[in-house]
Amino acid sequence: MKYTEVMVRYGELSTKGKNRKDFIGRLNGNITKALRPFPEIRIHPKRDRMHIVLNGEDATAIMSTLDHVFGIQTYSPVVRVSIDDFEQVKQVALEMVNEAAPTAGMSYKINTRRSFHDYELDTNDVNLAVGDFITDARPDLVVKMKQPDVKVRVEVRRDGFYVSYLTVQGALGLPVGTAGKGMLMLSGGIDSPVAAYLALKRGVEIEMVHFYSPPYTTKDALNKAKELAGKIAAYAGPVTFIQVPFTEIQETIKEKVPEGYLMTVQRRFMLRLTDQLRAQRQGLAIFNGESVGQVASQTLESMAAINDVTTTPILRPVATLDKTEIIDIARKIDTFDLSVQPFEDCCTIFAPPQPKTHPDTQKARHYEQALAIEDLEQRALAGVEITKIQAGEKFLHQDDAVNQEISELL
Repeated sequence: MKYTEVMVRYGELSTKGKNRKDFIGRLNGNITKALRPFPEIRIHPKRDRMHIVLNGEDATAIMSTLDHVFGIQTYSPVVRVSIDDFEQVKQVALEMVNEAAPTAGMSYKINTRRSFHDYELDTNDVNLAVGDFITDARPDLVVKMKQPDVKVRVEVRRDGFYVSYLTVQGALGLPVGTAGKGMLMLSGGIDSPVAAYLALKRGVEIEMVHFYSPPYTTKDALNKAKELAGKIAAYAGPVTFIQVPFTEIQETIKEKVPEGYLMTVQRRFMLRLTDQLRAQRQGLAIFNGESVGQVASQTLESMAAINDVTTTPILRPVATLDKTEIIDIARKIDTFDLSVQPFEDCCTIFAPPQPKTHPDTQKARHYEQALAIEDLEQRALAGVEITKIQAGEKFLHQDDAVNQEISELL
């Protein structure tokens, strides 16, 4: 089927009242960036939907890209027919039925909506005329009003007929960037990329903050985190990745803090550093992948003791999800297989065998008094590296590939 455009429906954006125009404008910008590899398309955002005119570009490739753009409720590949050529509408509808219902005995229905009320045929007239034409051409099919195998939609608008039979579920949510910017604390595990995905779905622009501790954590561990950011960039566009050296802080904590409070004090430092980066980069909140009760540092008491270091909102999109639910989302967004690769991150290298599950905030503050907090944090911030990571960008095993190429040349 040769489609002329893809019609995008907004869903939740339609509830935004006076701000609706701004939301649609942001969605238009996000779709324009996502479809940059398709130079022939033209995008026409309207109040109730968006028209992506294909001009010969591949509709299937366009739709695969739209699957990753938040703010879309549904979309349909469409053939637009001139308002003066009703006979062509019948032909297009028949072609769609032939494509979707190749087997005798399958059922179909014609569903017409008419916003151009001055058109000479009303809704029932269009349904009957198109339906009769298809029945004559395909007497082996059955007309069925409820739950047919194929539903051909005909929209009658002032500028033409829009004919489609596929309605595809979009990514839903709000366009990325409509809810401000936040910092996402990205580990190398399963949970934080899922939290990133869910934050993006609510319109938040995120920057990734990753702590690494060489030589205790390997280059592969850092590259794994970068590659996870690349997976998330498929939903956000290029992602800012902020890597923070954490070795000195961890070594100092290991030396001076009682074992049971190692994890609590470590995470307090991580949160303070993330908050300082947030302030520098005009972020509004901090997101992480904590799930209530999943591990020792994620009990409510632990969260309270860690949150004590800031008044910035800390948002936990996966807080109430079971691990199996988080894994299901991770598989859906293609981060699970990467997340489970065995490269330790800095959260695990000094993990005590019996961390405090109910740490006392006053004790955590007391143990920190033995540390030069400000000096340690300033040295860590001085070593920060910031990069932009593109969707699908690869980092793991690149050195191996280079070495292989060199050996083949020798």
